[in-house]
Amino acid sequence: MKPLYFILIGILAAGCSNPNNKQKDEQHDNKDQSVAATTKMKTILFFGNSLTAGYGLDDPHKAFPGLIQIKIDSAGLAYRTINAGLSGETTSGGVERIDWLLQQTIDVFVLELGANDGLRGLPVADTYQNLQDIIDKVKAAWPECKIVLTGMLVPPSMGQQYAEDFKAVFPKLAKENKLILVPFLLENVAGEIELNQQDGIHPTAEGQRIMAENVWKILQPIL
Repeated sequence: MKPLYFILIGILAAGCSNPNNKQKDEQHDNKDQSVAATTKMKTILFFGNSLTAGYGLDDPHKAFPGLIQIKIDSAGLAYRTINAGLSGETTSGGVERIDWLLQQTIDVFVLELGANDGLRGLPVADTYQNLQDIIDKVKAAWPECKIVLTGMLVPPSMGQQYAEDFKAVFPKLAKENKLILVPFLLENVAGEIELNQQDGIHPTAEGQRIMAENVWKILQPIL
């Protein structure tokens, strides 16, 4: 009889639980849900060419978007980075490629394109218009998305006038569209032999680290 007695007592105790405890549990659950909603993960899309993709590196996570993810995690910020870099990409290719990427929610868009246009001597007016088309598509898909544009330069061998016209594209777009501008992505990297691979164009892992710093000092305040 004793085992049966204790079983009955247990059942009665469970059936007579304190309603205040139940209310506290519900409040705790609501608080957890509120915290989860507040810290919902946001997305940063890095859209670019081989500089973004990390061409030539033994680990693509050593490219500057991956290094920025490390900085984001260290700062305790609720953002995930997506590396949408494609080696050899031009601005015209970017216009064609961007649509399917915009099917996902994007909170911050980092646009790094134009270098291949400049190296190929493509018309500056076309580069400008293609970048504008990409910006327009991002704004149309995600009006609240913050857009960061990375500036680029071309070698003097392309001609002085071409180099000046090309350089002017990026601040012009930033001003006209009220974008956040990284003046020159390859600041303190371009032309530095030890920071570039044998082709003299693509940064080493250390070069990518400096690029990450160049972007992070502009990107951090808006996250």
